[in-house]
Amino acid sequence: MLRGKFTGKPEYLVNYFTFIAEEIRELLADLGFDKFDDIIGRSDLLSVTDEIQHWKAKTVDVSSILYLPPEASIYQRRFKEVRVSKVEKVMDQELIELCAPALDNQEQVTIEKEIRNTDRATGTMLSGRIAEKYGRDGLPHNTIRLTFRGSAGQSFGAFLARGITLRLEGDANDYLGKGLSGGKIIVVPPEGSVFPAEQNVIIGNTILYGATSGEVYIRGVAGERFCVRNSGAIAVVEGAGDHCCEYMTGGRAVILGETGRNFAAGMSGGIAYVYNEYGNFDYFCNMGMVELSLVEDLSDLRELKELILKHLDYTGSMRAKEIIENWDQSLPRFIKVTPYEYMKVLEEEKLEFLRKKIEEVETDAEIRSDEFSI
Repeated sequence: MLRGKFTGKPEYLVNYFTFIAEEIRELLADLGFDKFDDIIGRSDLLSVTDEIQHWKAKTVDVSSILYLPPEASIYQRRFKEVRVSKVEKVMDQELIELCAPALDNQEQVTIEKEIRNTDRATGTMLSGRIAEKYGRDGLPHNTIRLTFRGSAGQSFGAFLARGITLRLEGDANDYLGKGLSGGKIIVVPPEGSVFPAEQNVIIGNTILYGATSGEVYIRGVAGERFCVRNSGAIAVVEGAGDHCCEYMTGGRAVILGETGRNFAAGMSGGIAYVYNEYGNFDYFCNMGMVELSLVEDLSDLRELKELILKHLDYTGSMRAKEIIENWDQSLPRFIKVTPYEYMKVLEEEKLEFLRKKIEEVETDAEIRSDEFSI
């Protein structure tokens, strides 16, 4: 589309950058140099011009840029940074060693550690080792159980593989569970907390971005864009900010509290269950691609209650406990959010299932008829 608006030819750009490169070589030659590397750090080649008369220029002090230690020779002026690989120092390197029995022999491993917000993408390299050896099937559920205490950095549990369960007692930054690939993440407030979890933000923005499978249970409120582009993961949270379930294409999301505006924008798949406690959820929902309904189907009822019970079991949530203990009064407050296109797919699946059942019954009847006639 954009290419059609370009009136020139690709060769014109090639020529343009060729001319730039030639002019740079000419300027370097005038200075007596062959390549860029020869002038990096050469502050002695810089000078302040008096041609710029703008009043703001008079307040600019460039002495720090032009400074050169008197003892430095012309060949020592280039700044050289020793690059140190930070990958060697990440927490996952230690986790990989500690989880060797699970990686090598699928033995169960349980580990507890402190975590800081500088520990990013925790669990990702460990998941890579699992994927490398066991493929997308990963390990049996709960083979590796890791409990962390503190504040986790960005991308906690990103691309987490099946077989790993991360439990965080504290809070987490953005992108938790990004690309989740079968693992399980549980986040609860730290032990001894006195604030009501269902009223406080415990994880950041853009949670479960691009997740394909796995489970997430959050005792607390999430930031914006919870479950954005989720295509298969199951998530339970006690509240969320704006744009929740944005561009969601699969999976399940259960929101046991209030949501921000623009819920379900671009949502084309999956199902969300929202606890509409104050009866105003339709105001916050983007109705362009979804339909709202009560939770009445028996399979939906069973699914919703099972997910809330899991949330209660994993997190000890007081909100989940209250809902379960008053199930008859709570159920009518739940709203089921279903994309129109996804509803068509589900209906087609039901019809196909019924068709196969009818064929099985007819085939069985024919067999019995043949046996009777014999």
